[in-house]
Amino acid sequence: MPQGSATTVDQQAFRAVLGHFCTGVTVVTSVDGGEPVGFACQSFSSLSLSPPLVLFCPSRTSSSWARIRRAGYFCVNVLAEDQREVSAVFGRPGTDRFAGLSWTPSPNGAPVLAGVLTWVDCVIETVHEAGDHDVVIGRVVELGPQAEGRPLLFYRGAYTVTETPEDTAPPRADELLDTLLSWSRHGDWI
Repeated sequence: MPQGSATTVDQQAFRAVLGHFCTGVTVVTSVDGGEPVGFACQSFSSLSLSPPLVLFCPSRTSSSWARIRRAGYFCVNVLAEDQREVSAVFGRPGTDRFAGLSWTPSPNGAPVLAGVLTWVDCVIETVHEAGDHDVVIGRVVELGPQAEGRPLLFYRGAYTVTETPEDTAPPRADELLDTLLSWSRHGDWI
């Protein structure tokens, strides 16, 4: 048996340690029963280039996730640095999250929120139970345009953003995401 496999991990320590991994902030949306539905989500990632797949991990007790699952499709909205309040609204339970919020339907009909950096329109491919969350794999059917701006990030329990362009050196060619995704050895990364 591997060392530590029988130990219990403290939940607060688990959150603190994993809080040191910076994530982007998204809002996952859909329409169920003619009503828009959505929730803030940090646990979003690309999964596969061929076929194009993404994943996100909602709490199994989330009523919004239950409605999105029933709809069978979703749109991942990548939030911009000035959308902290949008994230906060979609992170609170029991509120009309779309009240006063401008949005347009994606090709599948899921809400694309105004002001996002980009969006990814998907159909649910499969769902796997994983502890108190589900791992949702979505097949990408449409991609949104990419707006100028910086992403909203979450790090150590708080919102943050990337440095200003003046604070950063230009990326090397081998650091560019396009290079990474098209790199012949991308299997080392994804």
